[in-house]
Amino acid sequence: KADAGFYYLFAPSAHNHLNREDSPLTEGNMSGDKFWLRIIYIVSIVITMSVAFLILGPRPDGMEGMLDVSVLPHVNALLNSICTILLLAALWFIKRKEIERHKKTMLTAFGFSALFLVSYVIYHWFKAGPKLYLGDFTIIYYFILLTHIVLAMVIIPLALITLYRGWNMQVSKHKRIARITYPIWLYVSITGVAIYLMLY
Repeated sequence: KADAGFYYLFAPSAHNHLNREDSPLTEGNMSGDKFWLRIIYIVSIVITMSVAFLILGPRPDGMEGMLDVSVLPHVNALLNSICTILLLAALWFIKRKEIERHKKTMLTAFGFSALFLVSYVIYHWFKAGPKLYLGDFTIIYYFILLTHIVLAMVIIPLALITLYRGWNMQVSKHKRIARITYPIWLYVSITGVAIYLMLY
């Protein structure tokens, strides 16, 4: 049923249905909806706490420098840049009602964001502490860094819920949350590149 619903939502002819309200949820569907949303919240909290611990928490002796991760900041910037381009392309596709291309592009962007998260964690696990900013725009840098970190935590549940709404053909709910998710996701991707350029 999920596969059929996902294809229906994102098939080329699906734009004919985008302005319709979702069908009323049955009691069983509402129960399933609450279950999966609860799972999304739990997963988001676990990911956020795990990343915070891996970056700021204690490491086993000898962990720093065990693996050469000097190339990963450049990889991370590349992944963020690709994600930014994909997000902009996805917006172009949805404005043109090219639903299938929009779907594929957004899923690809999600994949690159996931790769970035893995690479980011590996880098900070094998390197002690974040790189210090030594430039002349300290206030601007820390404003970008702070908002980037906060919104990076927020985007995890938002992105998962947005994908969930689309997967289950909850069109109006998907569109409402996507209006919030998209600009935050784009901001996080762009500022990720900006932070890299300011540090390196």
